[in-house]
Amino acid sequence: MNMRNQWPVLPIVAGLASGLLTGCGSQTAGSGSGGSAVVMGMSDDVLATDPASGYDPGSWLLFNNVFQSLLSFPKGGTEPEPDAAKDCGFSDTRTMVYECTLKDGLKFSNGDALTSEDVKFSFDRMLAIDDDAGPAIMFPMLDKVETPDAKTVVFRLKVPDATFPSKIASGAGSIVDHRQYDADGLREDGEAVGSGPYQLDSFGEDEAVFSVNEHYKGTAEVKNTGVTLKFFHGDQSGLKKALLDDRVDIAYRGLTAADISDVDDGDDTGVEVVEGSSAEVQHLVFNMDDPVAGKLGVRRAIAHLIDREALIADVYQGTADPLYSIIPAGVAGHNTAFFDRYGASPSRTKAAAALEEEGITGKVRLTLWSTPSRYGPATDQELKAIAAQLNASGLFDADVKSVAYQQYEKDIADGKYGVYVKGWVPDYPDPDNFTAPFFGEGNVLGNNYADSTITGTLVPRTAAQSNRGATGDDYGRLQDIVAEQVPVLPVWQAKQYAVVHEDVYGLESCLDASTVFRFWELDKG
Repeated sequence: MNMRNQWPVLPIVAGLASGLLTGCGSQTAGSGSGGSAVVMGMSDDVLATDPASGYDPGSWLLFNNVFQSLLSFPKGGTEPEPDAAKDCGFSDTRTMVYECTLKDGLKFSNGDALTSEDVKFSFDRMLAIDDDAGPAIMFPMLDKVETPDAKTVVFRLKVPDATFPSKIASGAGSIVDHRQYDADGLREDGEAVGSGPYQLDSFGEDEAVFSVNEHYKGTAEVKNTGVTLKFFHGDQSGLKKALLDDRVDIAYRGLTAADISDVDDGDDTGVEVVEGSSAEVQHLVFNMDDPVAGKLGVRRAIAHLIDREALIADVYQGTADPLYSIIPAGVAGHNTAFFDRYGASPSRTKAAAALEEEGITGKVRLTLWSTPSRYGPATDQELKAIAAQLNASGLFDADVKSVAYQQYEKDIADGKYGVYVKGWVPDYPDPDNFTAPFFGEGNVLGNNYADSTITGTLVPRTAAQSNRGATGDDYGRLQDIVAEQVPVLPVWQAKQYAVVHEDVYGLESCLDASTVFRFWELDKG
């Protein structure tokens, strides 16, 4: 399958001050499915109920709770484990044939039996539809799916890919009922039939209602009677008010740091802040064909001048961590290539030297392009702060322009921007997902950057290595090349938060690097 010019990039939502963290929501209050129903609000929308289409955080939240995959990520873990499958593994040493055996007695929420036919149908369908807003682009390596019998699924790959288990453990591996979905068209009725812990009872513009799937057979232990998801469509103040008015039990994704500070400073609000780990990242991206940003000296000068600590303190109120490489902390293979090369403190002297080496003597005129909410509510403010840092050096004359997201993506594809912001939420917690999508033709950054060592040697070699711990040297070299050439400048790595009422537990099991929000862990006392 040919890669598109641009993958959909998932949004970063920064908010919530780390200094506000309490010990709330991290204990367990009972078990089983006898707890109350939980109401959760978020500012993101769910763009699709059909897993052949959705490739955004809201849609994957739905997929991870309504559909099963052969494998899934355990809470707090980054190694996929069997879910709908009883066992899975590569059946050859080249990581090109992957075989799974299904558990006995699997059923969809409507009572239909789940067999290998459904698994093959789900993958064949996703690839055949190849939706622009779907996850088919994650599987260019998949040649064909075979079903020797009702319980056996065999994936044959075109090239070695040791990360294939992680890919099918994500929302992209959702299994649908072949009797309920068209093989060559998306479902557009807002309904969903899966075999996950929950069934989707209704889906509307402002809310989705989920109840426990009585036919579910998997690893999740459900601790509530259902979940109602309220959509606030980017209305952060509305989400905050609903939380304080007791109309939602949990606010997830979309409250700003200032909102949370107000909530936390209030008297007797009865709400608490829960922090979890996250692998969400944000970068400045440089168009290598741009007459200004395409100059290595300009990019290196910016790398010498950016003050990540100040950005996080002033704009994000401590709700993120400085990021010094394209692979974030907590993910295998991470190093600090940008810290090692450019340091943490701005250096006007080194920036001036980089520009002089490029033959630039006057101020560099530069526009930083932003989009107001797709990568978090403070993105515009952040880009203005970066411009101010550059201008304070006396070496740059930088300004900021912000464009609505649809136009923003179109303009990037057309090569109109020299410097712009991109956020990334991983599909799976492996260093491959922070490297392979970013380089080569059709990459998610759209910045006309390619390096033959990265794309011709390091990416394919790391993908083929079944021992993920043995990829460290190659990923280190890759990150060092990026720091040397600066096609992208890592800025920050998000922390993950939810704000909950005091009678809701289990949030610590929903906020980890896998990015899977597990409805079944929520327990309302």
